[in-house]
Amino acid sequence: MKKKILFGVSLLFGLMFINSGLNKFFNYIPMPKDMPENMIKLMGAIKEIGWLLPLVGVAEIVGGILFITNKFRALGAIIIFPVLAGIILTHIFIAPSGLPMALVLLGIELWVIIENRDKYLPMIK
Repeated sequence: MKKKILFGVSLLFGLMFINSGLNKFFNYIPMPKDMPENMIKLMGAIKEIGWLLPLVGVAEIVGGILFITNKFRALGAIIIFPVLAGIILTHIFIAPSGLPMALVLLGIELWVIIENRDKYLPMIK
């Protein structure tokens, strides 16, 4: 039962990141009208750095695909972790209204990392 729940949560998590990554290339989700001014400045700065948005988009797509698969979920979690750290910090310092959802995503990420800790241990031994 635990494996089925983990797969369902991982599927939704992975699809969210795939969708977010694809949006960075095709821009099909409109920006909210009531964004904080600091968030608008941040997005402008990120767009100004031409290579950053595509890099994050590729990491989200690849990480999301790997996160869905049981065999490569541990690798997907590692790829998505820096992106998720950026999301958490952005919502802590700039747009706190999105922090609850970001913390849910962090909880899922940490659950997957803990479930796959045996795959990470050889890297630190």
